[in-house]
Amino acid sequence: MNYTSEEIRKALEDNEFCVYYQPMFVTMTGQLKSAEALIRWIRPDGTFISPAQFIPTAERSDLIMDIDWYVTESVCKTLEKQNTMPQFPISVNFSRRHIREKNFTENLVSIVDKYELPHPLLEVEITESAMVGEEDKLYDWIVSIRNAGFSVAIDDFGSGLSSLQFVKDIPADVLKIDKSLLSHNCEDEKERIVLESIFNFAHRLNMKTVAEGVETKEQLAFLRSCDCYKIQGYLFARPMPESDYLLLCQSNNVSEQSEDVLQIQSNTSATNLLLQAVLARHPLIFFVNLTRNTYYAMAYKNFTSTGCPSTGIFDELIGHGTLSMHPDDREIFASTFNRENLIEKYKQGEKFVRLITRQLGDDGIYRKVETVDCFVKSSYSDDIIAITLCENLPE
Repeated sequence: MNYTSEEIRKALEDNEFCVYYQPMFVTMTGQLKSAEALIRWIRPDGTFISPAQFIPTAERSDLIMDIDWYVTESVCKTLEKQNTMPQFPISVNFSRRHIREKNFTENLVSIVDKYELPHPLLEVEITESAMVGEEDKLYDWIVSIRNAGFSVAIDDFGSGLSSLQFVKDIPADVLKIDKSLLSHNCEDEKERIVLESIFNFAHRLNMKTVAEGVETKEQLAFLRSCDCYKIQGYLFARPMPESDYLLLCQSNNVSEQSEDVLQIQSNTSATNLLLQAVLARHPLIFFVNLTRNTYYAMAYKNFTSTGCPSTGIFDELIGHGTLSMHPDDREIFASTFNRENLIEKYKQGEKFVRLITRQLGDDGIYRKVETVDCFVKSSYSDDIIAITLCENLPE
């Protein structure tokens, strides 16, 4: 049966609602990392009322907002009790109705500050479906929350008509993968391809990832291979009352590591670490198909010039780069990285083409830049491929 708004509100006033916590664990180590707060309705006689019997009704009115704020206050009280033990961030689900709530961020700050809690200890979760039709307000809403020091997670990604446009444009911190994408125990090839793609673009967007509904060791093994950051599900822990959650937190030390992560990491996670190291030294990287005269850029922060097109025709890229060089360096840059010259160098067996020039930065100052073209072989094509590494040199 479904309960009426009046019955739900009375239960809220009579303190029949409480908050359960489902822990989240680091995928690679199994270490407790955070938790999600979940509303539960327990009648005085001990009867559990399923959320499916009251949440849909509450969401049809502002009653859901009262429930969300009740959960927020409860979470803060739980975190306050952890002052003498390790504190782990807790995420709270907020209805789409809050997007149009006046002073939402101010109210959130007021509640958290009342308990003198650091803002990063509370994470705002909003479901993917809540974004539909709210695009005009959503961006500013999320920016205001993050500016106040809270993180934002997109929940249930993949449960509906997932839009990569939303993920691309919304400045969220965390992407939570819906359990429906793990329905075939990661044994279906198409399912694995979809999941691998989701984790790949999330990593490239610097979003942390959480897999929901993890129930088997096979799912865990696959998620480790995808470098998923955290998992949540019955394999490690079911939702639990506050008392059990506090005991779990007390028995876990934030600094503890049960295993050496470098010993158990997957090839994917090792590759991501390698990519971070490469980008730290070479903040601008181009992937170039010399045969087809195309390229795309993998840009990082803090390169001398940021005005380079991210993808396009390679010949035009060299023309653009030549104009940004010091007048005395333009001719040698253009001739060295001329596509025909690079193809000839490749045919001669060269592995690298390297040149140091002076490039005009966004601040109007010329700085030394080393450009290195590395020829690589693709297992999928006979096209001539080069990876261009650009590095700022110290003066």
